[in-house]
Amino acid sequence: MDERCDLLLDRIVRPNPPLEPHKLLVVLGLVAAVNLALAANFILRGAWPILPFLGADVALLAWAFRSSLAAAAREERVTLTTASLRIARRPGGGRDVVLNPYWVRVEMDERSQLTLWSHGKSVRLGSFLPLGERTSLAQALRSALSRARN
Repeated sequence: MDERCDLLLDRIVRPNPPLEPHKLLVVLGLVAAVNLALAANFILRGAWPILPFLGADVALLAWAFRSSLAAAAREERVTLTTASLRIARRPGGGRDVVLNPYWVRVEMDERSQLTLWSHGKSVRLGSFLPLGERTSLAQALRSALSRARN
């Protein structure tokens, strides 16, 4: 049987993105300009040792922006057929996880984490999603798994 015929769920979940890269560059440029003006003021007053701290401030902000853009590029693709439940994490999330849908249990714990259980193995899903989207994903998975079992 063709795997496309029995596709019950195919969803890609992604974190909410930060600002667009060009807007982050504008913010970084503004912070750098303000720090440069402050540095000039401190140098004129003879307090030149403040320069490394102002430079570190801009460098750390640039690192934080870069890290948030990299984190926003993540995605998890959940594909459910009657034969398998596949979770593919990109980029570089390791090997794809493939579970038998008949044995998968969907659980939301007390910290509202979505976890799939099968044969003593657990897979956390959508940890970057807000609670409402995670709950919606859990309900869609439960419904699709119920259809896969019948």
